[in-house]
Amino acid sequence: MSFRTRFHRHRPGPASGLTVEMLADELRRVSAGCSVNRDWLARNVSLLVAGASGAEPFGSAADLALSGALAGCWRRGWQPVDVWQILRRRSHAGLVDFVVGAIAAEAVRYASAAVHARWRAQLAELDATVWWERSVPYSDAWAERARADLAGMVGAVLEALDHLSGLPAQPVLIPPPGSVEARAAGSPGEPAGSPEVDAKVLAKVRALLAKAESTEFPDEADAFFAKAQELMSRYSLERAAIDALADSNGAGTIPVRTAGRRIWLDNPYLGAKSMLVGAVAEANRCRAVFASGLGLVTVIGEETDTDIVEVLTTSLLVQAGRAMLAAGSRTDQRGQSRTKSFRQSFLISYAQRIGERLNAAAEQAESEVSESVGDGRLLPVLAARERAVQERVSELFPRLVSRRVSVSNNAGWTAGRAAADLAVLDVRRAVRR
Repeated sequence: MSFRTRFHRHRPGPASGLTVEMLADELRRVSAGCSVNRDWLARNVSLLVAGASGAEPFGSAADLALSGALAGCWRRGWQPVDVWQILRRRSHAGLVDFVVGAIAAEAVRYASAAVHARWRAQLAELDATVWWERSVPYSDAWAERARADLAGMVGAVLEALDHLSGLPAQPVLIPPPGSVEARAAGSPGEPAGSPEVDAKVLAKVRALLAKAESTEFPDEADAFFAKAQELMSRYSLERAAIDALADSNGAGTIPVRTAGRRIWLDNPYLGAKSMLVGAVAEANRCRAVFASGLGLVTVIGEETDTDIVEVLTTSLLVQAGRAMLAAGSRTDQRGQSRTKSFRQSFLISYAQRIGERLNAAAEQAESEVSESVGDGRLLPVLAARERAVQERVSELFPRLVSRRVSVSNNAGWTAGRAAADLAVLDVRRAVRR
């Protein structure tokens, strides 16, 4: 028998019998994994506020309901930053702030050793920290800070539950807190498998990319970006060379550590922007899967390579957007706007040209590193990674559909290729000392 049927059977009347405890009890059902009749709750909130003597039972029950809803999101493959990204697109800043606090309240239930390092990094990125007295329910503390009455608190909780419960399942890329896989990740700062890109390397790369994005001189931007690409490529290829040497020393198997990253895209031109992510992913031996309904691209690849794709794509999206806007608007001979088709074609062309150049540079770099390692030892490692990535993509996305993107504006196509040519991506120096 469904919860909704049980709910209607035991639903209290709309007036005198309603208490805070009854409302809290319905939210406890939510925390136990049941659905809640939000329409009934919304209709009766005003009556509840008018006759309630206090909201203390509700605060604790609300926290349990929010925690249960978030835990359900984690089981369905969502991560803290994902929830933040989707809410800032679908709701308002007040609800986003409320849910970030709920994420912090849920996170403190777990010991640090039971939370994956990348999960902890996302919590830090969102500043999801406990700012209230731990003995006080989060919902009560939020209501006091926001100067919200019981009706406002109920409204925030129900709105959050509506959004969280409606999120579709996604592939699990990071083990949720408290899971066996998360506990196996080890002590804080030591996730399962090999360590990710060194923090010092990432700091240098991000500093270079920031300079490339801020300068108004194309040649200077090219130099900064080329250096960033050089650092990241060297790091990835050196890691691959280490794997090759380990295998040649009798390990018997080539270790491959696949991982996934989600890159969220902002409107407009989501399809064209996803092509740019795909081009960078392919050049770095990764696969990119675009979820058009959500506006996100999932990148699957060897752990270090996915880090490279995430960092470089973020910068290239900024550069592409800036170049697109600098190209201005377009009108046809009748004075009608052609700006949308121009910019769509611009970004598609930009993505294709970037992909061509990155692939050529990657092939050259691989050839040089393979030659330096000797006996063709690097190529089997790269081949093993390619197989592992393909198997992982097939496992996570068993029903992929390929779609074509059309180009309808020749001027935009030409301008996009020209802009991509300005983004010098010389990685050949990455293997030189």
